[in-house]
Amino acid sequence: MLPVTLDKKDRLLLSFLQQDCSVSLQALSETVCLTTTPCWKRLKRLEDEGYIRARVALLDSQKLGLDLTAFVLIKTHQHSLDWFNKFASVVQEMPEVMGFYRMTGEYDYFLRVQVADMKSYDGFYKKLLNNVPPLLDVTSSFAMEEIKYTTALPVSL
Repeated sequence: MLPVTLDKKDRLLLSFLQQDCSVSLQALSETVCLTTTPCWKRLKRLEDEGYIRARVALLDSQKLGLDLTAFVLIKTHQHSLDWFNKFASVVQEMPEVMGFYRMTGEYDYFLRVQVADMKSYDGFYKKLLNNVPPLLDVTSSFAMEEIKYTTALPVSL
């Protein structure tokens, strides 16, 4: 649930921007029934308050030849802050890693990795193992088909 500081127009703005952040201020203003100045002020406030983290272009991985999505589960016996900082630093610098999460349950970390093919994944895997502190277990699964992919958060209106 979004904080109460967001009204319906704020939520509409966020929802529309998730669909197309390149839309003109004029078109966005009309969509949410505001004039351009109040609309711009709301956008500025939403950015300043961190609701809008960035405005980016979403690229097509297949057109770029990045056809293989791997989901990597990692288990470790190391849980010190020093170990974590080293591990996180290495993983964050790997451009193939699209998502990096600390987990509950059997595995400690989850990575979503995008690469060209199995050979590229093998290179990523070797780079990961050679550059991070020792890991107990690394298990990978590969997506056969992308059925749904979105970056849009479910903003309740």
